[in-house]
Amino acid sequence: MRTKILDILRANSPAPISGEELSAQLKISRTAIWKHIQVLKKEGYAIEALPKKGYVLTSVPDKMLPAEIIYKLKTKWLGRQVKYEESVTSTNEMGKTLANAGCANGVVCVAEEQFGGKGRLSRGWFSPAGEGLWFSVVLKPPFMPDEAPKCTLLAAVAVVRTINEYAGVKAVIKWPNDILLEGKKLVGILTEMSAEFGHINYIVIGIGINVCVPKSKVPEELRESAISLADVSKEKVNRVELLAAVLKNLEELYEMVLADGFAPILELWRQYSTTIGKEVKVIAPDMTYTGTAIDIDENGLLVVERDNGVIEKVVAGDVSIRPVQTKRSKYE
Repeated sequence: MRTKILDILRANSPAPISGEELSAQLKISRTAIWKHIQVLKKEGYAIEALPKKGYVLTSVPDKMLPAEIIYKLKTKWLGRQVKYEESVTSTNEMGKTLANAGCANGVVCVAEEQFGGKGRLSRGWFSPAGEGLWFSVVLKPPFMPDEAPKCTLLAAVAVVRTINEYAGVKAVIKWPNDILLEGKKLVGILTEMSAEFGHINYIVIGIGINVCVPKSKVPEELRESAISLADVSKEKVNRVELLAAVLKNLEELYEMVLADGFAPILELWRQYSTTIGKEVKVIAPDMTYTGTAIDIDENGLLVVERDNGVIEKVVAGDVSIRPVQTKRSKYE
């Protein structure tokens, strides 16, 4: 009901609308209208009550509230259900809990802050309150479990495309899923799956975007390697608008996969890659070697030609990729 009240207030703004008119349109009492307005004010909405005129919406809070996200969405199904929390361990944990309880395909979990966010290889992810996009998407795809890792590449393409379009920058992808801007990490992506033999129960894709994290708040050990979108964007970044744009791109690319498979996604990934063609250092549990990243294969594995000519395929979950120091790219 509060979403409907907000929609009417938005449609009328900057003109006021009376409690009587709201009551008539929504078929609830004026007292109920007043109570809903008070809750909206507590959430941060600036709603003025003008004597003998009614209510007028003057501003909305800078929060990732479901009503604001849905208002900006241009998707058909992705994100049409939004679960929001002020502070959580991680949005991926939210997503897995909802998925295990039988939530719908396309639910999006959003938080202002994560105090236990994590990235690939169990690394931590710094997620301060109100200064980034910390969200997860629950998908229930019809394809086989061995295809699931490529959803990470899909998400990376959706995010980098959105950021470049939205902010007019040139972010790139470092294999498999780190988004870099000016050589520093801007986005982290973590995909988790529940599956049985031959069937995916669900996939949860967690995405963390540093939107406006001040350098002073970034842990000292990360300051030289991290960047925020606000550091390079000419305009103030609207987090709700950015999320809506990411979800739109993600939905389009996911539907492309359902129609045509992952081949078009892998080709798009190659276009944004900063790893292919570069000298790399592969650190695996049982060996370390250097070589040239020459491609990704049909499964999204990084293909590396070692210095001795041997071709290796690198599995994302088992290794870290580091640029060779003597041939460092400006993006690495």
